[in-house]
Amino acid sequence: MEIPQIIGAGLIVIGAGLGIGKIGSSAMDAIARQPEASGKIQTAMLIAAALIEGIGFAALFAS
Repeated sequence: MEIPQIIGAGLIVIGAGLGIGKIGSSAMDAIARQPEASGKIQTAMLIAAALIEGIGFAALFAS
């Protein structure tokens, strides 16, 4: 692996981590506001986090 590819891979991992962290933070805020909707919020959060991870893995393999 060359240096630009390593830097790109690092940026991909950082971006995916920040995205998943933002989703988790927003989900916790939403659950605190509406505890009765926690099941739907958690489901949506997990689906979104899985999609972000999938895009991150695809980008890593493409680089």
